[in-house]
Amino acid sequence: MLPVVLALLVFGALPASAAPVPAPETVCRITDSRLDELSGLASDGERWYAINDGGTQVQVFVLDRSCRVQQVRTDPADPYDVEDLARAADGTLWLSDTGDNRHQRSTVALLELKPSGGPAVLHRLTYPDGAHDGEALLLDRSGVPYLVTKDVLGDAKVYRPAGPLTTPGPTSLEQVGTLRVHSTDTPGGPIGAFGSVLVTGGATSADGTVVALRTYTDAYLYPAPDGDVAAALRRDPVRIPLPDEKQGEAIAFDPDGTLLSASEGTGQPVRALRNAAALVSPQSPGSPSAGAESGADSGAAQDNGGVPILPAAGIAVAVVLAGWFLLSRLRRR
Repeated sequence: MLPVVLALLVFGALPASAAPVPAPETVCRITDSRLDELSGLASDGERWYAINDGGTQVQVFVLDRSCRVQQVRTDPADPYDVEDLARAADGTLWLSDTGDNRHQRSTVALLELKPSGGPAVLHRLTYPDGAHDGEALLLDRSGVPYLVTKDVLGDAKVYRPAGPLTTPGPTSLEQVGTLRVHSTDTPGGPIGAFGSVLVTGGATSADGTVVALRTYTDAYLYPAPDGDVAAALRRDPVRIPLPDEKQGEAIAFDPDGTLLSASEGTGQPVRALRNAAALVSPQSPGSPSAGAESGADSGAAQDNGGVPILPAAGIAVAVVLAGWFLLSRLRRR
């Protein structure tokens, strides 16, 4: 009840529903108890690749299309808090070790697993402006990684490496954008309506022309006709409700444009929205949305009916404190 009250105090009236889109359909349920904290998902069209949140070693679960675990790829590297997973065009798997709920890490990291095998390759990264908690990883069509932060007020920041990745690094990150996530009335998530503004995962379509971010309750699809992720996140997205997911953090595209979503918790479903990428209307390169401004600290995204988060200072402080209290229940190491 508390999260709902907070949402009403801060966000005002609940927003209108998203533009009509088909509802995601359950494909199968993940019942393997080893995969009970599913946080990242990727697809090659035949198999799905999944990771747990956190962990003390690298583990990538390879699933068939009926949610059965066929293989577990492991590496002895001990990550701090893995949060997302992406698959590059050459089959390389990228694990985003970027979780930092307490904002205390001096570096975050990406772990690279080559399709040919071998040990994980470590790339440490540093933010230019202090620690951030991040749960979303995006790869552009050339393989450049983008990190999107999880912010309790919905102002997510977008970063990418300022130069080529080094091993083990660190490589400096640069901020290339900020986007505003709006509250919605989609039910689900572990902390009620408050969770509708928290970015928990990301994905890019196989051809790089659609970028997806998700919260605990909704997915947002952005047009990227030229493959430019930073520019895409300054455009108007299509909002796709993902209702009633227990703790929705995983999102991915099949190569055919089907959008996949999944949640933490044993027995939770993998759901699919067929031809989701086709719901995004192409926009010409360099054309941000009508309400968006250019620059690293603008680019506010609209969500087809969401209410802008513009709290007064006192309410903002209260929400931050309440948000951290609620999120403390979800903290990893």
